[in-house]
Parts: sequence; structure tokens; C-alpha cells
Amino acid sequence: MAETAEATRLFLLTPIRADPASFPALLAEALEGGDVAAVLLALGDGGSDAEALAADLVPMVQKAGAAALVSDDTRIAGRLRADGVHIATGLGDLRLAVESSHGKRTVGAGNIHSRHTAMEAAEIGADYIFFGRLHGDTHGPPHPKALDLAQWWSELTEIPAVIMAGRSIASVGEAAATGAAFVALNDAVWAHDEGPRAAIRQAHVVLNEMGRRAA
Repeated sequence: MAETAEATRLFLLTPIRADPASFPALLAEALEGGDVAAVLLALGDGGSDAEALAADLVPMVQKAGAAALVSDDTRIAGRLRADGVHIATGLGDLRLAVESSHGKRTVGAGNIHSRHTAMEAAEIGADYIFFGRLHGDTHGPPHPKALDLAQWWSELTEIPAVIMAGRSIASVGEAAATGAAFVALNDAVWAHDEGPRAAIRQAHVVLNEMGRRAA
């Protein structure tokens, strides 16, 4: 087991269809809860409304010191001056995104379900590899396959791994124990009984405890 939990940071996902009226306040609360490395704005199929919401969220995320990433659309990422793009639509699109970024924008690889695909994404030039499905936190713990892949990858290479945690804040510990550089959270934050600020704080308690054990 990799002993790097003290270095693990949080990677926050937005809901696929966030409410434009209420979600900005929820995101602001989450960002006040503690360090968040990145926020992935999941545009889904929301069209112009989703882009308009993302336009409001990108500067909020960046002001908080986190990287603002856009899912699967390099043009929108460019228009919004986001920090990066997350590509989960295949290696061909990943290659195009890497080539168009010219090293100026983070390009992450998602929808990675095998060791072979992870290696191909790294060879193309992905800046991070995301293990688990976006919004795949349908159970309390992380998915076993994502855990296996993240641990294998973290022991193999310095290219950062992002692992999708489960619906429970406690799952942050199991995810971080793989050695992944980032743990992704979705419903564990937005559906938390005490709100997103408390969820992020509790996630940091778990990470800090993992760090003390690793030390």
C-alpha cells in the first residue's frame, strides 16, 4: 500500500445538472471548507445554460485557488479561460485536446477502465488519469476496480492518478490509501447532511488521519 495519503488532495465534481439558482452558493460553501485542488465542471448536455453557469463558476473556483476544469469541450474551456479540460470521450479526442492545448492547459484523461488504456492515455500526454466513472459514486465505498487501477498506477508512475471516491466521506480514506494524488468527490459533498462545507472539512479530517498513520 502506498504511503502518500498526506499528499492527497481533493478533486471536486459538480453535479451533471446543477441548479443555476442555488448551486453557486453550494460551491462557495464547499470551497470555504478547506483545500480543494480542482473543480471539474460537468456540463453534461445542458447546452448554453450549462455554459452560462460554468461561466459564473470558473472565476469563483479560480479565486479560491483551485483549478477550474471543463468536461469534454476544449472550445468552452478556451472561451471561459478555464485551467484545463477533462476528456472522457476517447483517446482520439484526448489526443486532439493535448495537441490543441500546446502545454498551456491541463488535459486529463477519463473513462479509463484498463491498464492498457491508462498507458495509452499517458503516452498521448494526459496530465492526469482519472480512475472510476465520473459521478460513479453510487455506493458508499469506491469501486473495487478503480481502487485496483489507482494503486497500480500510483506505484508505477509519477503521472497523477485521480480516483473516484464513494458516496460516503469515509471512503476518502480508502481512496487515498491507493497513493492517488487526488480523490474525487461528488454526492459525498452535495448530499451531505450537514452541507458541503462540513463535508469538505470532514474529508480533510480523514486525509489528515491517513497522513499521521503514514508518517
